[in-house]
Amino acid sequence: MLVGFDKADDAGVYRLRDDLAIVQTVDFFTPIVDDPFVYGQIAALNSINDVWAMAGTPLTALAITCFPKKGVDPAILGDIMRGGQETLNKYGVTLIGGHSVDSEQIMFGYAVTGVIDPGKIASNAGVRPGDVIILTKPIGTGVVSTGIKLGKASDDVVAASVETMMTAGNFAAEAMREFQVKGATDVTGFALIGHAWEMARASNVTILVEPAKVPIIEGALELATAGMLTSGDKTNREYIGEDIKIDDVVDKNLVKLLYDPQTAGGMLIAISPDRADDLLGRLRENYPRAQKIGQALARGEHSIVINSV
Repeated sequence: MLVGFDKADDAGVYRLRDDLAIVQTVDFFTPIVDDPFVYGQIAALNSINDVWAMAGTPLTALAITCFPKKGVDPAILGDIMRGGQETLNKYGVTLIGGHSVDSEQIMFGYAVTGVIDPGKIASNAGVRPGDVIILTKPIGTGVVSTGIKLGKASDDVVAASVETMMTAGNFAAEAMREFQVKGATDVTGFALIGHAWEMARASNVTILVEPAKVPIIEGALELATAGMLTSGDKTNREYIGEDIKIDDVVDKNLVKLLYDPQTAGGMLIAISPDRADDLLGRLRENYPRAQKIGQALARGEHSIVINSV
């Protein structure tokens, strides 16, 4: 085992031989959009992204389905699975089976297996002091999802959120391999700050985040200000605890977005300063809102520092 669960990485890595390892992950969640087909698409990308976040190549998937036998039109499940299948096909991932459970709470996702060169793994533990931290996609999908459920998110905001979630991580994985990135993760349920915190702890560094530079889905800040938060806001704050320092002048509503759980979020990538601009230019070919949002520092008192400057 080359990467296990001890560093809170996106996927596990198991070496088969000197030049080949497998990458394995699993992820599933409740509906976050009204359209079942789109929900299936997003669920597939959310699962595949975990392999791409390690700079691996996804190959096969097993579907995980929780759906009620009674009370909900089974055609909805068909639409969910068609959306997922279309996405798997698009990115060359073969569905080889799965498992379903009779459940009143609908949930859907995949266990995904891929391959990776053991010498080219990107992980939480690969960040070094001085590295620039890049985020590939804007945040805010959690508050938008809550806004959808409460009928408070406009069509334009919903469309922007869906577009963000539907932007695949394969191009980021290609760039990470090209630039030999060693430190990376994707931003999902533990939010931008939670996943940055995991990177900082695994790498024994402090990560400085400049919130003014973090890209945000248009309309998400307004939803956060209006209190459209998920339960993850509270649990993510509890997860990090006191191991974070936030400047008093930082907008409290912006901080809410930093704690906002994401679905199919962007990649957090650490790269040396001399290569950061080149990597950012490469990423912006497919992620136009990719941005340098901070830097890794020598380990200090806190794992995360949110700086107003």
